[in-house]
Amino acid sequence: MSDETPPEQPERAAERVLDAGALRALAHPLRVQIYDILSQYGAQTASTLAGMTGESSGATSYHLRALAKHDLIREVEGRGTARERWWERPRGAVSFANPDAMKTPSGRAASQVVMSEFLKRRNEQLLEFVNRSMDEADAWAETAMISTATTDLTQEQMTELTTRIQEIVNDAVDKYRGQDAPGTRTVTIRTDIFPLPEQGH
Repeated sequence: MSDETPPEQPERAAERVLDAGALRALAHPLRVQIYDILSQYGAQTASTLAGMTGESSGATSYHLRALAKHDLIREVEGRGTARERWWERPRGAVSFANPDAMKTPSGRAASQVVMSEFLKRRNEQLLEFVNRSMDEADAWAETAMISTATTDLTQEQMTELTTRIQEIVNDAVDKYRGQDAPGTRTVTIRTDIFPLPEQGH
């Protein structure tokens, strides 16, 4: 046993609610893909993003600058050169649900594009994982969880459940993000809780 006190975790940054301008800047399939790659895999250059997306480095560089204008991403200080700049997504939770943006047609359209592209990418990643695990032996597949359950909740109970699950996810992210010990891999955590349509609808 060890009686060492674990190091204190840095204080969690407040959730950023994207304003209408940031939502419009993000509302492009390639920009969503770039933003998500930076969120999942950390800092990248226009060249590495080109390799990951199948686009040209000129295209990824253009979209990186567009994202940076709205502080969705930032240049990594002290890394790279004038010819090869590194970009990262600032840490912290981001919400695409902006009530003010939803009051305008352009805001609603941008929100829809962003959410649709993110969900499309999540579903593609999930299907790729399922197909890969079926085609080849993968010890990681044995520890993955893809589960669906159905129950009956009030709105208050659903709020309590989502809060508890989010706390578990936040604890895991705070504890393990950035570790580079041998055997680690980037893992995506999916949590889906939503009410089904009412019977007859």
